[in-house]
Parts: sequence; structure tokens; C-alpha cells
Amino acid sequence: MKHLKIAIHIFVFILLTVLTQIGGLIYLLSLLTHAWIEKSTTRKISAAALKILTFVFLYTACTCWLVPLLAEPFGRVPLPVKETDHLKPLTILTCVMNRHYVRPALKTAAVDAARSMHEKFPGTTVNYLDANFPFINKFPLLPHLSHNDGKKLDLAFCYRMSATNKDTNDCPSAIGYGVCEEPLPHEKNTAAFCAANGYWNYSVLTYIIPQKNKKMFSLDEGRTRELVQQLTAQKAIGKLFIEPHLIERLKLQSDKIRFHGCQAVRHDDHIHIQLK
Repeated sequence: MKHLKIAIHIFVFILLTVLTQIGGLIYLLSLLTHAWIEKSTTRKISAAALKILTFVFLYTACTCWLVPLLAEPFGRVPLPVKETDHLKPLTILTCVMNRHYVRPALKTAAVDAARSMHEKFPGTTVNYLDANFPFINKFPLLPHLSHNDGKKLDLAFCYRMSATNKDTNDCPSAIGYGVCEEPLPHEKNTAAFCAANGYWNYSVLTYIIPQKNKKMFSLDEGRTRELVQQLTAQKAIGKLFIEPHLIERLKLQSDKIRFHGCQAVRHDDHIHIQLK
């Protein structure tokens, strides 16, 4: 039983570290309170509940107040948790898991693009997806290959509601990934090309993320094109990744727009930007 408990603690530590970077350390800190909790109550259910609440309290306190302060010396700042200057997380889980940290220059570029979008299309909010963890270069933000230095950020496309053809700030995917804008018959099918060359991972998210909302939304080509143009116009931005068939469809022209390669995942569900 003792060895099983140790194995469980190790598993939880690794899982929380992989998902949130700081969660594993907070979990170890919370273990220091377990002996006191067990002495305070003889009821196993009450003790378990108190242990969970203690971890949640410590994690929330650190995430909200301590981590943003400690991230500054690492050259990273949090993106807005609530809508600020028309930029917000698509899901609050991004912030809860500390996956919303970027270099100050990248935050400025994203905010400026979001402001410009709202000016041209009143009511538009730009949704950001995964960015980076707050600490340590090269610490992986799984499943991404390169979100490990504060210089990368993913943004959601702009959509319309299919039934009404009206603009919306919602997305067909709850996390912004995995519901793709498939190539038309006459367009370049990069997903098929990558799959044929052995890159099974390229479309893997389409099999994991529910597709039930796909028909409810249609890509807002006008606003998405403008968003890409606003982003590439930012001097701090060095590269932007989007699927090749959308480059053609949206008539995008910028030497900053690149193909991300088959070793990554599809980019016909989001826009990836990064600093120079």
C-alpha cells in the first residue's frame, strides 16, 4: 500500500507539472499539510475533501498572485484573463493552467491587432488559445513543439453562425483546436499530403475533438483575412503559420506567412504567430 501511494503521488506530480508547469510543485507543498489534516479529522471523506481544497487554494493563490510576479524576471507577462482591449482567452482553462504567458512585445502585438479588429469590425473580440508557460525556456508546452520560450501564440479564426450568417465571437471547438476548415476540391490538400507521407499526427486532433458544432459555424473569411493582415503588419511578428489552402483562399500575401511542416499539426483551425 505504501508503494502504491508513492506511485500515485509521483504520477500526480508529473501530470500536474506537464499540464500546468507549477502544479506539481504546489502538489508537493500541499502534501506538507496532510499530516495535520489527518490529525484534525478521523473521517476519511472529510480528510480527502480538505486535502483537495488545500491544494486548490494554494494553486489558485499562486496562479493569481505569485506566478505573474515571478514570471517578470523570466521576461514573460500574462495575457488578459478577462476581455481587455478586445482580446481574451477562448477558454478560461488556458489561464487556469498557466498557458497564457508571452514576451511583452508579443502581448503588445496581439493587443494592437485586436484593437484594430474591433475598430474595423465593431463588436469583434480576438480569442487567444495556447501561448507559453511562465518560466524556463525550452520547458515544453505539450502537445506543441515550439511554445517554450514566450515567443509563440495561437489565435482562433473568426466565424459566422451558419443559420443566420451573423458574426460571432464563439468557435466551433471549445478549445479552439481540432475543428478544421477543410480544403475545397480544387484547393491544395496538405493534410492528405502529410498523411500519405507517414505523418499520422498531422490531423490527429480532428479525431479527438468533438465535431458536433462544425455545421453551426462557417469561417468568416473577411474578418479572418483582416486579422492575419493586422498580425503580419506588426513589426514584432516574425512568422505566421496558417494552412496553405487558406493562404490561397484568403488571398494572403506576406513574406511572414509560412508553412509549418508536416511534423506539426494542422493550422486550418487556428493562426500561429511568433516573434522575430
